[in-house]
Amino acid sequence: MLTGATGLVGQGVALACQSSPRISSVVALVRREGAVAGGVEEIVLPDFGRVSELGAALSGFDACFYCAGAPPLGTEEGRYREVTLDTTVAVARAWAAANPQGRFLYVSGAGADPKSRFMPLRVKGETEQVLAELPIHVVLLRPGGVRPVAGTGTRHSLLKPLYWGGAPLMKLAGAIAPSLVTSNVALGRAMITLAGMARPPLIVECGQINRIGADG
Repeated sequence: MLTGATGLVGQGVALACQSSPRISSVVALVRREGAVAGGVEEIVLPDFGRVSELGAALSGFDACFYCAGAPPLGTEEGRYREVTLDTTVAVARAWAAANPQGRFLYVSGAGADPKSRFMPLRVKGETEQVLAELPIHVVLLRPGGVRPVAGTGTRHSLLKPLYWGGAPLMKLAGAIAPSLVTSNVALGRAMITLAGMARPPLIVECGQINRIGADG
């Protein structure tokens, strides 16, 4: 199951899943019908906070790739916390109850720390803490900058100029310093590989994402 399939990260993860021989099917949890291109099956739920109402529709999955979230720029703290912490935890708990043998892979961020002075990193760190206590296998991925590959991009107007103007520099930075930048497809390939590992690590930093994604 994939959440956040229409976002910058989720678009790349969806591409990786659709091209991987390891993935037999992808189901996207979306807020509106027809949100995901490419004939991906959808579970439509306008309010993710009511995910427990889906019941059996959440069962039968090997892994959940959680890529949804609010942009750190232009989102006030209350809304950011609601989307990043409250909604994520609600989906994770419902999904874990329906798939007790499954894997929950969460796209967090580099520097996530519940004690951070920076609000987005603090909230992501708090989210990681709660997810790590779930009674299933959890993997927390911490990419640095995420570069969109061709055909993908952000929907957020504040971030579009940044990605449009900075894409060449991000690609160069990823080649020079893979511990700082990855691509959304490499992130997806890493998630697929991690989901299939017998004992995946709890935390996967950006450099590890690139190494695993290159091999995946």
